[in-house]
Amino acid sequence: MLLINTRRDTLLAPLQAVSGIVERRHTLPILSNVLLEKTGDVLTLLATDIEIQITSSTGGASGEGSGAVTVGARKLQEILRSLPEGAEVSLTLDDRRLLVKAGKSRFSLQTLPAEDFPGMALVDGEAMRLTLAQKEFRRLLGQTQFAMAALDVRYYLNGLLLLVDGSELRAVATDGHRLAYASMPLEHPPEALRAEGAARQELILPRKTVIELYRLLGDNDDPLTVEMLPNQIRFQFGQINLVSKLIDGRFPDYQRVIPASLKNVVSVGRAALLQSMVRAAILTNEKFRGVRLMLSEGSLRIMAANAEQEEALEEIEVDYSGEALDVGFNVAYLLDVLNNRSEETIEWGFNDANSSALLTIPGNERFRYVVMPMRI
Repeated sequence: MLLINTRRDTLLAPLQAVSGIVERRHTLPILSNVLLEKTGDVLTLLATDIEIQITSSTGGASGEGSGAVTVGARKLQEILRSLPEGAEVSLTLDDRRLLVKAGKSRFSLQTLPAEDFPGMALVDGEAMRLTLAQKEFRRLLGQTQFAMAALDVRYYLNGLLLLVDGSELRAVATDGHRLAYASMPLEHPPEALRAEGAARQELILPRKTVIELYRLLGDNDDPLTVEMLPNQIRFQFGQINLVSKLIDGRFPDYQRVIPASLKNVVSVGRAALLQSMVRAAILTNEKFRGVRLMLSEGSLRIMAANAEQEEALEEIEVDYSGEALDVGFNVAYLLDVLNNRSEETIEWGFNDANSSALLTIPGNERFRYVVMPMRI
C-alpha cells in the first residue's frame, strides 16, 4: 500500500516540473501517466515521452511503507491545483486505485502498474561535463530558441545546435528563413577536455527539450550540470534531472549564413522600433505577415498593407546618411528578436534589398541575428 501524507504545494511543484512533457493523448496510454515512487520520506516523480525523461524528487512525503505506481499526470495536477494552498493531502493506493484526499474532498484515480512504465535507458560512455549557472544557460536559450523550426521536413532544423568550442559555448537555431546565434564564455573548461586542450563537441537538442529547459531553469546562479554523450544529453539542476535523446543529423554551416561584410549599418532604438512594428503588424496579410522597411537619410519608414487595401505607415527618426533601401521582411521574424532582447539600441546592417540583413547589439560580439528579405 502506497501511503503519502504531505502538503499540496510539496507535491504540486515537482509534479508541474515533470508533467510538461506529458502528452494528453498518446498511442501508449501509460505515457500519459507520471510514475510516483516512494522510498522512506522521499517521493520521486518521473515522466517521459520516450524522447525526453524528467525526474524530480521531494522530501517530506511521510506515511507508511514504500512503493511505486503510475497515475494520470494531467488529472492529478489539475486536482492539486484546484485545492487550497497549504492543504494537507494524502495519497493511498487501494486495489489499483489511487485515492486522493484533502479535507472533505475525495478523488479516485485509475492507475497502471509501475513495472510497465517505459523509462529511458541511460547511455554509458565517457561524457563531456559542463557546470554553469542556470541563468546563463537560460539566457543563451532565450536568445536563440525562437528561431527554431517546427515540423520542418529537414528534421535537423527542428532543434537547436549546441556547440562547445574550447572555453566557449555556442547556441544556434534556424528555420531556413532566419538564424539566431549566441555564445558565452565557460569559466570552467569542460572536464573531458582539460587534459586534451581546446576541442569541439556539437549536438542538436530537440525543440521540445529546449522549450522544457527554458521553462524549468531558474533565473539564478544555482548550478546546472550538463553531460554530453554521442546520442544523449543530461541536465541536472536542483531536484530535477532531464535526459533527452539528440537529433541525429548535420546542422547547416551557420558561419556561411552570417554576412562577413556589410555596406551600411543603422542604429535604431529597440523600444521605438518594436512599438512601430507591433502597430504595423495589425494590418499585415494574415498569411504572409510582410512589412516594407524604407530607409533614407534620417528616416526609417515601416509600411504594411493587406488584401482589404488597408494600410499602416510608421516613421522613426534615425541617424543615417547612407544608401536608400526599400526591402520587405516577415514582421514576425523581426518581432521575435525585438521581444527577446532588452538593450536600448539595435544595429541593422545590410548590403542591398536582396541580401540577408544582420541585426546585432552595439558592443556585443556574442549575438547575431540574420533574417532573409521577402518580396512584397
